[in-house]
Amino acid sequence: MTFTDFNINTPLLNALSDLGLTEPTTIQEKAYPVIMSGRDMVGIAQTGTGKTIAFLLPCLRQWKFTKEKHPQILVVVPTRELVIQVVEQVEKLTSYMNVRVVGVYGGVNMIRQTPLIAAGVDVLVATPGRLLDFALNGSLKFKSIKRFIIDEVDEMLNLGFRPQLIRIIDLLPTKRQNLMFSATISEELKDLVHDFFVEPLEIEAAPTGTPLEKIKQIGFRVPNFYTKVNFLEFLLNNNPDFSKVLVFTSTKKLADALYNELSPKFPNQLGLIHSNKSQNNRFEAMRGFKQSEYRVLIATDIVARGLDISDVSHVLNFDVPEVPENYMHRIGRTGRADKKGVALSFITKADKESREAIEALMNRKIPMSAMPQEVIVSTELTEDEMPQVKMKNTLVRIPKKEEGGAAFHEKKDKNKKVNMKVRRAESMKIKYKKPKTRGQKKK
Repeated sequence: MTFTDFNINTPLLNALSDLGLTEPTTIQEKAYPVIMSGRDMVGIAQTGTGKTIAFLLPCLRQWKFTKEKHPQILVVVPTRELVIQVVEQVEKLTSYMNVRVVGVYGGVNMIRQTPLIAAGVDVLVATPGRLLDFALNGSLKFKSIKRFIIDEVDEMLNLGFRPQLIRIIDLLPTKRQNLMFSATISEELKDLVHDFFVEPLEIEAAPTGTPLEKIKQIGFRVPNFYTKVNFLEFLLNNNPDFSKVLVFTSTKKLADALYNELSPKFPNQLGLIHSNKSQNNRFEAMRGFKQSEYRVLIATDIVARGLDISDVSHVLNFDVPEVPENYMHRIGRTGRADKKGVALSFITKADKESREAIEALMNRKIPMSAMPQEVIVSTELTEDEMPQVKMKNTLVRIPKKEEGGAAFHEKKDKNKKVNMKVRRAESMKIKYKKPKTRGQKKK
């Protein structure tokens, strides 16, 4: 089947032709007729299968020109990078159409984005928080929304966006089509669908955890952080085919540490991206890597979801992710668009349980290979790798305070404080040891 077999108008077909797309992927083929029918839908597909075009193509096919300034299609995604990517995809698909698309996200001043919405928008792409900001301050009206799409729903729920999603849904018109796309499905996601979707049809392009056959997976046993750094340096120096390498670390702290170790050895070849970086730095790192200005991009799992980066030669798991699904999302950044890819993983002893969980999800083993002998095995450990000295928590009992007895002598009468009124005659008697009387007056 080709796109010409779909009920697609000429402007969209011409745009697809310009993009070099002729045959739909499995998720695109299954989703198109369902979305065109107007029915609510939940699409489950592994990463790298073209989910973005799967929902954009039928929605844009049904879009109709109107003089209204309010959006007809609303797409909600979890990250700023995904907003930019979806906006770019809409612009490419509508190059022969008069569609106004706007993307809004946090991290920049709303004043810069407000004029874009005020000028009129047909397709709005947004992160949940910034979308609510515009809706609640009155800049944005939802009354014309006909199709509501939530992309990367599982990641959005993982990031804690459920309250914002529910609030957004409450603001939408009752009569609308709901579309949801995700790589995995969870109980929380099922509850969200049950509460707000109307008899949705679930389509699945591949079971959750199915690895892409085009990706070659290899694992290496590496003892510690500095040996991993030496190994990565060895791979970059001795393998010219490592031309576009996406390196994933488990934390922002490790991403910074790895960047600091490698950047002096590979000047102007490394990019760094994680949530603590400014918006401009994140966009610049992504742009430089996409345009092959950077040979290596070091990132956390913020880049593992949904982003379409073409021609990634290798994905390297510098750290094995604790969440098995994240492994699938990471390696899915390579081997895209019918191209082959390679996914390498540095595995330590501490990763045993995480590795087993990943293999259980994929229902296959990660092939292991020996680390080259030329790689220097470091004995230096990071603070987190240092052996933890377990101290026995012995609580010292504080002795009970003994109750004090009476004083060893009685207080003097004059020091005794008695709250009673003493007549002057009595006090004089005490002072002079005899009653004090006046002599009788002489007559």
